[in-house]
Amino acid sequence: MVVHTSIFNRYFLDTVVVIPIASPQLGSEERAAVDRVLRSGIIAQGPEVSHFEKEFADMSGVKHAIATSNGTTAGHLAMLANDIGSGDEVITTPFTFFATASAIMMTGATPVFVDVEEDGFCLDPEQVEQSITEKTKAIQPVHLYGELANIPPLVEIAEKCNLLLIEDSAQAHNAQSWEGKAGSFGDTGWFSFYPTKNMTTSEGGMITTDDSGIAERCRVMRSHGMTAQYQHTEFGYNYRMTDVSAAIGRVQLSKLESFNSRRCEIAKRYNEALSGCVTVPENRRGHVFHQYTIRCEHRNQLQEHLMDNGVGSGIYYPSLLYHYPPMTSLKANCPNAERLIAEVLSLPVHPALTDQDVSVVIEAVTSFFG
Repeated sequence: MVVHTSIFNRYFLDTVVVIPIASPQLGSEERAAVDRVLRSGIIAQGPEVSHFEKEFADMSGVKHAIATSNGTTAGHLAMLANDIGSGDEVITTPFTFFATASAIMMTGATPVFVDVEEDGFCLDPEQVEQSITEKTKAIQPVHLYGELANIPPLVEIAEKCNLLLIEDSAQAHNAQSWEGKAGSFGDTGWFSFYPTKNMTTSEGGMITTDDSGIAERCRVMRSHGMTAQYQHTEFGYNYRMTDVSAAIGRVQLSKLESFNSRRCEIAKRYNEALSGCVTVPENRRGHVFHQYTIRCEHRNQLQEHLMDNGVGSGIYYPSLLYHYPPMTSLKANCPNAERLIAEVLSLPVHPALTDQDVSVVIEAVTSFFG
């Protein structure tokens, strides 16, 4: 039996104390915000959602932000609002979470998988350009682990080939580079607020865009296609965010900069201490370290060693998307991504870690290599 102790941010498994791979930071401010909403009696989509959308748009540097029930619904609406559907192809990466591709497939469109960079984890622009066909409608890079994809060449390709650029920003809240932020570079971006993300609403998602038409379509489709009560102008869904979730999100948003700063500080210590043992992630392209992911040839043995020494870890991701039954027909030639699934291991990097915790993680990794 695993028992969580919020005071020490530890898990006790038998007699072993384990530093967790993730630990959502929810405190008195979030509880007070939820209580405020409950007292108001407005708990479905209401004023808290509107305030949260405005604040998130301002943070992201875009004109519009549209809140949804989770990241997958945000991705689905982002596709639909850009008229992506049956017969269309969307180029993306297979080295990511399932929702990256399922948001495409939910529209009837087909994800086309291309390889990631040889020296990183994000979509390789050169491979993207070689994979464009007459059916290609959009490119969807993923800002994986909190690092921005290589956006400038992707923007250039999209403009040259008259393609949409839709950013999967689920792991990159407030990541910034090239005088822009995640979710602001393309036609549309989408985010997740799952509990393990850099900020959370418990469950929730957000769409970002500068296009007023895209924003309005997302707002209509997330609420049964209604433009006014009982006036359904198109087919829609119940993808709304609650005011309870939005209230949590507003507090979390106010803490996001400090959360990200602490993650980057921890990542810097890891890089300095571990670069002689494993391949460490470069701190480039606005990295906000949703995950701190190393590469190691003896990944499975290292993970067992870490657990034995009280350190949690995670494998993100153990399989490529086209290895799963719903997508096996979409298998592609992605040697870099195939290599990564056997080497990647993510270490704890969340802001609840103390300096002593970080030292414990470093000692556990280095001791494996003698």
